[in-house]
Amino acid sequence: MSVDLAHTLLLELAQQQAPVSVPRLGKRFGQGASSIMRTLTLLGDATLGTQAGPGWVRLELQDERWMASLTEAGRAHVAQFEHG
Repeated sequence: MSVDLAHTLLLELAQQQAPVSVPRLGKRFGQGASSIMRTLTLLGDATLGTQAGPGWVRLELQDERWMASLTEAGRAHVAQFEHG
């Protein structure tokens, strides 16, 4: 996972009030939807092997589109690195 992309996505989602489509995020940042989805999945609560993600991002399928938003834990995390 690109740390820069993860950081950028977290900051972008923190600015949004409503969930954002994964393809829209990909277009905004010049990345394929699959790269965005992989990064967001790692920032969510999915377990890969024995390692659970931090739970900062929620991915939901709405009307056949993947939508991303920050969880409360994600908003708290972003607030920490924005202020210090």
